[in-house]
Amino acid sequence: MTDKPTVLFVCVHNAGRSQMAAGYMTALSQGRVEVLSAGSAPKDQINPVAIEAMAEEGIDIADNVPKILTTEAVKESDVVITMGCGDTCPIFPGKRYEDWELADPAGQGIESVRPIRDEIKARIQALLAEILPTTA
Repeated sequence: MTDKPTVLFVCVHNAGRSQMAAGYMTALSQGRVEVLSAGSAPKDQINPVAIEAMAEEGIDIADNVPKILTTEAVKESDVVITMGCGDTCPIFPGKRYEDWELADPAGQGIESVRPIRDEIKARIQALLAEILPTTA
């Protein structure tokens, strides 16, 4: 892993979970992590309820655009986090892979999306503690 690790978040539509995770990673890492997100079958826009849930946390993901998962994105990444689409992600030796089992926020109301968002935040905080060297 380089001084600035790259983390790729992948979910099926790249419209909810992976976008919230990327938003948290970008905000909480304060620029110390290169953040990518993609989907195996991306939607044409971000889930509006995911946007609303993240706005409650002061994180704006409204201008993000779902992207297709590419082999290049996986090759560029040190850590690959999948969320419900693990089998479609290409595997390369030497990378760290994790599959986070999280409910899909698609079609859910804000009351159902908040716990998903909060679980993502906790996992991002734990991941950051592992991949970023602590400075004394």
